[in-house]
Amino acid sequence: MRRVKVRISEEATSKKRDKVVIEEAEDTRKLQLALLRKIRQHATAPVDKYGCEQLGRLSNTEKGFRFYVLVALLLSSQTRDEIVGAAVSRLHHIGLSPASIQGLDENVLADLIKPVGFYKKKAIYLRRICEILIEKYEGDIPNNYHDLCALPGIGPKMAYLAMAHAWNNPVGIGVDVHVHRIANRLKWVDTLHKSTDHTRMELENIIPKRFWPEINPLLVGFGQEICRPTKPLCHLCDLQALCPSAFAKGNKKV
Repeated sequence: MRRVKVRISEEATSKKRDKVVIEEAEDTRKLQLALLRKIRQHATAPVDKYGCEQLGRLSNTEKGFRFYVLVALLLSSQTRDEIVGAAVSRLHHIGLSPASIQGLDENVLADLIKPVGFYKKKAIYLRRICEILIEKYEGDIPNNYHDLCALPGIGPKMAYLAMAHAWNNPVGIGVDVHVHRIANRLKWVDTLHKSTDHTRMELENIIPKRFWPEINPLLVGFGQEICRPTKPLCHLCDLQALCPSAFAKGNKKV
């Protein structure tokens, strides 16, 4: 009987210890997020000017805004934000809509979005997307994650960001290399040698849903300006006191 009581007592102590560790991690994460917001308050990173939501505002209609967001996300793969912004601007000047894109020759469209990464393939994807939007969605974009992922060239990260920014309905966190790298440097997750999808699932388990939409632009901008893939500017970072990886020799490109 005594052994059973001792075992129960040890289990209770272990659970209590685990709870304290989790609560301390949550408190640290809240402080880190607050500092990240402060660091990013001036919004001077490329993503702040050429992110999908900002480019969406080139349109003056709600449906147009959603379409611009989707186009910007499609073009963003393997491409710097500044180049995406220039490409969307060129499309905007010729009248960016599903109908106008559908009427363009693929070679003309490819020249308009060049030098976006894989511009020839993306021109094919974009024309096909416009055909689908006209045929199935009355020229609008799908309002759910699965139908967005079914569009040519639209991957999970793009679909999550489209749901958050085009439809104001966050159903997941958009994780790219910046989010993947910084979440691991801050020790929010331990997925450095796993996929970005592993990072997404773990982040969604520890970050309240109301914060999901801000995670991508917050960390992407931070990664573009300070927490770079190689030689991060730890000496300029206000987060250094709360960052487990500050000044680490192992800060290498991910």
